[in-house]
Amino acid sequence: MEEVTRAEAHEEAAGALTDAHAAHSHHAPPSGFLRKYVFSLDHKVIGIQYLFLAMFSAFTGMIMSLLMRMRLTWPEHAFHFLGYVFKTGAPGGQMQPEFYLSLVTMHGTMMVFFVLTTAPQGGFGNYILPIQVGADDMAFPRLNMLSFWVTLVGLLVLVSAIFVEGSTTLGTTTFVTKYLGGGGSGTIGPIGGWTGYPPLSALGKIAGPGQGAGVNLWAASIAIFCVASLLGALNFITTLLNMRCRGMSLMRMPLTCWSWFTTAILALLAFPVLLAAIVLLVLDRTAGTSFFIPAGEVVSDQLLTHKGGSPILWQHLFWFFGHPEVYIAILPGMGATSHILSTFARRPVFGYRAMVFAMFGIGLLGFFVWGHHMFVSGMSPYTGMAFSVLTLSIGVPSAIKTFNWLGTLWGGKLRFTTPMLFALGFVSLFVAGGITGLVLGQTTLDLAFHDTYFVLAHFHLVMGVAAIFGIFAGIYFWFPKMFGRMMNETLGKIHFFISFVGVYGIFMPMHSMGMVGMPRRYSAFTEYVFLGKLHPLVLAVTISAFVTAAAQLIFLVNFFWSLFKGPKAGDNPWEATTLEWTTPSPPPHDNFAGRVPTVYRGSYEFSVPGAPDDYIMQTTPDEEIAAEARGDGHGATRERGSVTSGNGHDDQH
Repeated sequence: MEEVTRAEAHEEAAGALTDAHAAHSHHAPPSGFLRKYVFSLDHKVIGIQYLFLAMFSAFTGMIMSLLMRMRLTWPEHAFHFLGYVFKTGAPGGQMQPEFYLSLVTMHGTMMVFFVLTTAPQGGFGNYILPIQVGADDMAFPRLNMLSFWVTLVGLLVLVSAIFVEGSTTLGTTTFVTKYLGGGGSGTIGPIGGWTGYPPLSALGKIAGPGQGAGVNLWAASIAIFCVASLLGALNFITTLLNMRCRGMSLMRMPLTCWSWFTTAILALLAFPVLLAAIVLLVLDRTAGTSFFIPAGEVVSDQLLTHKGGSPILWQHLFWFFGHPEVYIAILPGMGATSHILSTFARRPVFGYRAMVFAMFGIGLLGFFVWGHHMFVSGMSPYTGMAFSVLTLSIGVPSAIKTFNWLGTLWGGKLRFTTPMLFALGFVSLFVAGGITGLVLGQTTLDLAFHDTYFVLAHFHLVMGVAAIFGIFAGIYFWFPKMFGRMMNETLGKIHFFISFVGVYGIFMPMHSMGMVGMPRRYSAFTEYVFLGKLHPLVLAVTISAFVTAAAQLIFLVNFFWSLFKGPKAGDNPWEATTLEWTTPSPPPHDNFAGRVPTVYRGSYEFSVPGAPDDYIMQTTPDEEIAAEARGDGHGATRERGSVTSGNGHDDQH
């Protein structure tokens, strides 16, 4: 039998991928406004749509957080503009506790689902992943368009809870009360928190303001979002596995692609569990079932007739989704950070393969640690010990990534551009938040810190603002490619430094508050004597929050000014190496103008010994490099392999 060499096997695999490109159903360039900008099949337009949806959600959620800080800092003060808009929720301008709790719920839901999940994966993943693997579009363009519009419907349903529950001001009380079960509760949605714990969320409006139509709309919104996420996850996985161009082996892919791939797998496994939990919750609310409502429940002196369910069951289902959701939010930021650090350190990624395996390790372990959210639920100490060990073990792949980031930076020729600064900020915030995770992962310590501001500070640092910094890094890095213009570097750096100092000013004092015992989800602390001395810290956090929010206005001005007036961007302004920088800025409709690229090397060929420049594009063959090094313009007699790779991951095995 004739022996098949490794190179021949690779060519056969690459040919199969090229055949997949040929079999892909291409769609023609759009001819009308609606098809081009609204109901577009182009993954790039859909990615931008996702990005703008997330930006709207982020600034809406930020306004809610500022209102929360106002209530916590000045609980007795009357804010007259609120009294005008929400006459029941803030009579005379003074926010009621129920109004505050609805702010907590809507802020958390909007930020977790429609910002932290949507922007990194739906926005950047949709736009960049097909180009980075050499595809002309996502595998299923129509499914891709549908996933965005389903996500938008989910957001609109969530936002409608604001108008339903606060409807007395809007003159729709009769309609809402009769047909939707709401009607002027004075809240802007449910009051049960973004986790929606039963029995509070399962009982209906008897449980309190906002728990009628508000919870119905909240549950419907999350269910719709789950469906959209499943559609997107299937598309991502299929595109990456089947649509890679010739020569793009798995170990030649950028780490961004690995992060989006891992995130899609997590979404495919986690969101169905949440969807099932939401269905059971809605059945409890509307069909008289008792999945989550215990027997003998008494509410407002009324004995309910439920046969007996378990509120703890909801916690298991929710957190089985909820902890992978942390990594759905943070893994794309890890991939973007790895990519950007290598580009602006002018060095290959240190330990590329270790980074890939660490990413998968984080995703896998994320499914085994949900119980650390439930240490105080009455679980067996032995079960708690198992979850504690697994929780602490997830620090191993996280530490591998952190040390590899430092290894990538070590000895590099650092370029402190705005995307580089935000990537460095991501590393700082991820480490700062991760260290407190080791504290909360121990059952004895969590018993004291659970439901305090210590937990609030932890997850905001590691999941919230770290992920947001990853999003900002991606915006500043890929903005020239997406829109063909450069953002203003001076404004970008001002935005970074104010935001970086501001978020530490917000969340570091919260650790101290939590250690003293300040509880979460309380609308005021003035009635507690032992918390009275912490009011200066509460005020400092609020000032930091308003300063940080003001810095985001600088970003908005920079973004939209640059969108129309920024300097024209070249094809490769950052001197990067991956495939998106081989296309015009912005790329044409089919990304590569009808010519499928061929990849010859890994993703991070920086500072390669023997190369004429400090970077080598993935599409540059060795013969061309040798010709440039000799200065004769050709390399027909060049032997492969005489230019030493700096990556260590450009082999085919």
